[in-house]
Amino acid sequence: MVSSESPTPVSEVTATVVWFPPTATPTPIPAKPVTPTPDLRPNLGEMLFSDDFSSPGSWSLSQTSQGGAALGHNELTIAILEPRTYIYSVRSEPVLNDFYLEITASPTLCREADEYGLLLRLTSPRDFYRFSLSCDSQVRLDRLVNGAASSPQPWMFSGVIAPGAPNIARLGVWARGKEMRFFINDQFQFTVSDPLLPSGNIGVFARSAGEYAVTVNFSDLVVIEIIQ
Repeated sequence: MVSSESPTPVSEVTATVVWFPPTATPTPIPAKPVTPTPDLRPNLGEMLFSDDFSSPGSWSLSQTSQGGAALGHNELTIAILEPRTYIYSVRSEPVLNDFYLEITASPTLCREADEYGLLLRLTSPRDFYRFSLSCDSQVRLDRLVNGAASSPQPWMFSGVIAPGAPNIARLGVWARGKEMRFFINDQFQFTVSDPLLPSGNIGVFARSAGEYAVTVNFSDLVVIEIIQ
């Protein structure tokens, strides 16, 4: 404890201060073998399918005064024109349970809390997982079950993507059973264990959180099997 009072003088001889006290000779510790970085995307098999977004029959498309989802040249574009609007597009098939997926998301108009990303294991508009990136460099996972929303992984900052737009993010998801692992540009982000939605369709989405337009392009979808 540190006191504010002046110390009382002491008449005896003060012992010499030892600034570098001797220590016991350390016992050598055996060196640990170097362990390789664990493979966070194990058991990948053959490619199940790829999508260059050239077939209009595979995705749900729409166009309204609020914006829409449309196919361009080898990409699917979600354009939002109205404030606080959410637009998504779902691939009609196949239904997936265990898989590894990669897709490129390229926001061209996007700021602050605007969001874009992936829908996973979707069985209805009220039941799915949503892997979200915000335009201020955050990432999270939401879950909707019977329309009730929760966040198995709340917002966390990601150092992989710079804020704003234009930008490019290669999104990856490894899903087997209840375990899902999420990646951006090959960099691991987080793991979630959740058994409630074991299978479903995939989709993409964008959301304007404020007053400004949002545009995000999605391209180069690849889905790979996971060998059990």
